[in-house]
Amino acid sequence: MRRWGWWLAMWLTLCGAAAQAHTVGFEVVSVPVAGDRPLQVGVWYPADAPEKPERLGLSQQSVAPGAPVVGQRLALVVVSHGTGGSYADHYDTAHALAEAGFVVAAVSHTGDTYDDRSRATRMADRPAALIRVVDYMLADWPSHAALDPKRIGVFGFSSGGFTALAAIGGEPDFAQVGPHCAEHPAWFDCQIVRQSGGMPPLPGPVAHDPRIRAAVIAAPALGYTFTPAGLAKVKVPIQLWRAEADTILPHPLYAEAVRLALPKAPDYRVVPGADHFDFLPPCSPALAKAAPPICGSHIDRAAFHASFNAGVVTFFRQTLR
Repeated sequence: MRRWGWWLAMWLTLCGAAAQAHTVGFEVVSVPVAGDRPLQVGVWYPADAPEKPERLGLSQQSVAPGAPVVGQRLALVVVSHGTGGSYADHYDTAHALAEAGFVVAAVSHTGDTYDDRSRATRMADRPAALIRVVDYMLADWPSHAALDPKRIGVFGFSSGGFTALAAIGGEPDFAQVGPHCAEHPAWFDCQIVRQSGGMPPLPGPVAHDPRIRAAVIAAPALGYTFTPAGLAKVKVPIQLWRAEADTILPHPLYAEAVRLALPKAPDYRVVPGADHFDFLPPCSPALAKAAPPICGSHIDRAAFHASFNAGVVTFFRQTLR
């Protein structure tokens, strides 16, 4: 009897794992914003239609474009990219999450994309844009009835990491930027501030969203602006990633500063030998030719992303049950 019980348990486990595997649907939606341009949002979701290769910017993904959404009470993960990026920047992580049964909505932040950097220093605008995407997905997305409003997570990289921290309750102190850049004028963030004529004044309180229940944050920009007091209201579980050899946001003033300021220790991951842009997917030949600075790597980026994506999926499975 014990032997049959063991085989039955194993069979049920395998069936459960198989039930979690999906093909991945994809669409791009336009999210209206009062008084501004619409937000462009890429949406990946579980489907059961066959996938096919589809061009995504200078990369290629395998998806089922426009296929029906499969499942009910699905968890939603919203994604915020780094400065000068787009909704496509983390397509492989989005695909892995959708394959595991999550709906992923990745926003292109207006004025801080690869083709428009006019608002690159308006960091305080970013959390509100992310929250607008959550509002849209829960109420206006054609398949919103398939979502569980109590299971929402956020993924953010670089400036998107800042965005995620602010959205979950972080209060940045932008007064720290001036002294920081006076000491480190050649650092990447300080070059952006200088080229933009300085940080704009904070228009008001940074937007927060208590609906977000978990966060994955990779190489957060402006990490030093978050003090323990500024992160005191952050209560959700966090998986925090740092590239060991980050030359864009050098240790210890960014991810490490956030780790030390959080009221509760995060699931902290340091990637040996990795640089900042290793958190982006492996580059296609076309992207490597067009943007070599983000494509060079001293690690096996494909192998790292297999591990990284699995870690992100596992974290959200555990925290958004």
